[in-house]
Amino acid sequence: MPHVIIKHFDATLTDVQRSALSDAITKAATQAFGCSEHAVSIALRPVNPDDWSNSVFAPDIEGRPQELIRSPDYSAI
Repeated sequence: MPHVIIKHFDATLTDVQRSALSDAITKAATQAFGCSEHAVSIALRPVNPDDWSNSVFAPDIEGRPQELIRSPDYSAI
């Protein structure tokens, strides 16, 4: 532990991109939580854009604001 789940619109990542993402998240998690890199697990969960509001925004962002350490600003995209 920790286990990091990234929910995102479908994207094809190369092996190099996946490795770089994994390395960056693992480094940040081990520094923040003081754990071994062997304790970190990371999952990628693609979400259809049409399902984002009901599957991610409502339950995870709007429904759990106290858990967010960074909030989206959808007006900027």
